[in-house]
This record gives sequence, structure tokens and C-alpha cells, in this order.
Amino acid sequence: MEEQEYIWKKIKKTKQREAVCRVLEEMKKPMSAADIYQEILRRDTACGYAVSTVYRALQIFEEEGFVGKTSLPDSDMALYEWNEGGHTHYAICLNCHKRIALKECPFYHMDLSETADGFQITGHKVEVYGYCSICKDKRDRR
Repeated sequence: MEEQEYIWKKIKKTKQREAVCRVLEEMKKPMSAADIYQEILRRDTACGYAVSTVYRALQIFEEEGFVGKTSLPDSDMALYEWNEGGHTHYAICLNCHKRIALKECPFYHMDLSETADGFQITGHKVEVYGYCSICKDKRDRR
């Protein structure tokens, strides 16, 4: 509950933003804005707002650092994930688009606070691409 109070001190609390927040926190996986909207509709068929409202809420959450945004290669569809204080990197299947969380950050043991030329690093994103075990087996059988 403390996290919720912190969120609403940083941004204006609305019913729509609360719904988006709740879905992302509970689903615990990257989701598109359309998927988030569909989940909100599933929970409350009379929500009465458009998917554009979800996009606006996601933009505000992203600007404040509550949500991370990523996309699949060769796709313009963004996926959003609730930021639970740490960060997660993914292996992404190029065939079925399954996202598999890596157990550890590849940079975990590196000091990324500053580069030699004084560039201050404030964050990073790593995604690796390949084929999940199911898609790999299908490819191997061809």
C-alpha cells in the first residue's frame, strides 16, 4: 500500500489510472495497451472509457518511471510492464514472441556508474532474441 500512496503523490489519481495500475501490478507480465484495455473491460464491462485513455495513463506512468516500455523486433507494438523497483531483461522468441525473464542482469557485476569519458549511465535495457524450446524443436524437425 505504501507504493500506491507514493504513486498517487507523484501523479493525479483517477479511476482509469487506478485500473491500469491494478492490471499491470496483478498480471506481472509485459502487456500491450490493447491487452490492458481488454483486461480492464473483462473486469468492468461498464468502465466507459476508450483505449486512448489507457495509452495516456501508460505514458504518464512511463514518464514517472513506474512502467517500463519495450517492443518486439520488427514491430511497432509497445509492451508495458510495471516497474517493481528492480528491472528485468528478457529472452524473446522470434517465432511465437514468448518473453522469458532472464534470471540475472547481464551487467549485475559491472560498475556502470560512469564511463571513461565521464558519461553518467542512468539505466540500461537488454533483450536477447532467439527461439524458445518449443519453437526450436519445431525448427529442428523441418
